[in-house]
Amino acid sequence: MWDTNGAEIKISLIRHGKTYANEQKLYYGFSDIELSYDGIKEIENLKNEIKYEKPSLFITSGLKRTIQTLNRLYGNVDYVIEEGFKEMNFGDFELKSYEELKNNEDYKKWIENIEENNVPNGENKKQFEKRVINAFNNLIKKCIKNSIENVALICHSGVISVIMMHLFNEENKTFYDYLPSYARGYIVTIKDKDITYDKI
Repeated sequence: MWDTNGAEIKISLIRHGKTYANEQKLYYGFSDIELSYDGIKEIENLKNEIKYEKPSLFITSGLKRTIQTLNRLYGNVDYVIEEGFKEMNFGDFELKSYEELKNNEDYKKWIENIEENNVPNGENKKQFEKRVINAFNNLIKKCIKNSIENVALICHSGVISVIMMHLFNEENKTFYDYLPSYARGYIVTIKDKDITYDKI
């Protein structure tokens, strides 16, 4: 897939911590929401349980929840914002629950075919996937060009699942099987055509 010239590139794909929108089961992607109190506590507990690799490059989607998660896990470090790694844009459905939307005609139409049908003022799943994969391919090219061997990407569950499906496409695994829990994810190791992963 890529020619890394024999170099090994490790990318930690880490989901942000919990927010109030997660707690209330709301649709949200582009909404810029901070971590909840419980979300912060969970991250602090995980830091004692998990050894997060310290990379040479930190990347976030630029949304508050990813930046706050980065700071909680790694401290006050420099990072790069790559907006291509934002969660799916739910447009008019942002910060609304299923109960609020279930009788909405636009919502019912979208649910019929999430892949193809756009959210009003948002995007459909295919557009979202294309954006994320393009951003990931650009990241790998940047790593190869600049000899970067270890990256932490703090982003979103949907983004991580799209990347994992793109790289591995394992038998009997769906998009939903790859969705990680809060502040967890995967370490993807790329060495030329050899691509593997471990869970965080």
